[in-house]
Amino acid sequence: MGKERIAWAPGTMIYPLPAVLVSCGADKKEYNALTVSWVGTICSSPVMCSISVRPERHSYEIIKRTGEFVLNLTTEEMAFATDWCGVKSGRDFNKFKEMNLTIGQAEKVKAPIILESPINIECKVKQIIPLGSHDMFIAEVVNVLVDSQYLDKETNEFRLSDAKLLAYSHGHYYKMGEEIGRFGWSVRKNK
Repeated sequence: MGKERIAWAPGTMIYPLPAVLVSCGADKKEYNALTVSWVGTICSSPVMCSISVRPERHSYEIIKRTGEFVLNLTTEEMAFATDWCGVKSGRDFNKFKEMNLTIGQAEKVKAPIILESPINIECKVKQIIPLGSHDMFIAEVVNVLVDSQYLDKETNEFRLSDAKLLAYSHGHYYKMGEEIGRFGWSVRKNK
């Protein structure tokens, strides 16, 4: 283990992060998806999350106006589309059409879900906080849809390794690795 610590760029914060496609829009004419990595769970009761979006992004005004969005977790198979949707604007492209992403209907919000995603997290905005380069949308999770092929039939747990989710770190995408433990395993007594 290295002993010397040196100052590093302040923009290199907490990594890795999930790479998600955030879908938004109240109807098909304005449906859009943008790639976001500034995302996370912020409360467990009620279940809440946040995304941070630059105000100049096309989806920013859509999310602000509708007060809804869907977090679509991404997979290795979705890596190209995930990156492309992060660098191209919905002002200029229909991202669903360009990337062959299948639009599905959410159950509790008007924003669409992306059917290629193994998990779709439907969210309703509760607060917007200006932070600087990004504004944080704090949202309540109102519904979660999961592709049944990734659920363990006996335990009803999500099989993360089977879904092959993406992570993002310092401008690079990574595959999620194998499980090395479970919450509390370090203190659990052997039976």
